[in-house]
Amino acid sequence: MLINGGVSIGLLAAMAHLARSPLIFPSLGPTAFLLFFRPLAAASSPRHTVLGHLVGVLVGLFCLWAFGLLGVPANLSEGVGLARVGAAALSLGGTGAVMVYFGVAHPPAGATTLIVSLGLMPHLWQAPVLMGAVCLMALQGVVINRLAGIPYPLWRPSEQRAEQAAKLKAELDDSPVKPGDRMI
Repeated sequence: MLINGGVSIGLLAAMAHLARSPLIFPSLGPTAFLLFFRPLAAASSPRHTVLGHLVGVLVGLFCLWAFGLLGVPANLSEGVGLARVGAAALSLGGTGAVMVYFGVAHPPAGATTLIVSLGLMPHLWQAPVLMGAVCLMALQGVVINRLAGIPYPLWRPSEQRAEQAAKLKAELDDSPVKPGDRMI
């Protein structure tokens, strides 16, 4: 996780620097953690990653519009007004409900919807850039996990892959290295 997640975020940060574009944002950290620490979990699949963040962005934008905040940048140093509180609360609840309804739960998308609804992404043009970064992260997850020999899905987990994942998990459970062990 340390190496793969670091490489993945490092590549996005380098691309962000070169493109002078916001290709990294806080919820990519937990996404990287899922992709490389629990790559066989359904929430880590490219489908859940991309669609979960897309739901977060769209619901966040809808909530900004609904509360009259679309185009209003955040000014969190002065506190949060009731409209911003409403947008944040509705966006998080709405994002969770929509992800569960469509079967694309990806917990880091909860942070993405808050980034949007709190006004931390003040320009609409940033939404496709944000989603581009999510797609790049998902692509890195596919490439890095497959290079590591992990039966990582190209889009959604299949039943065959689920069986392979269960077998790999059983092998890992028998490993002398257990979660919480110190690794250097």
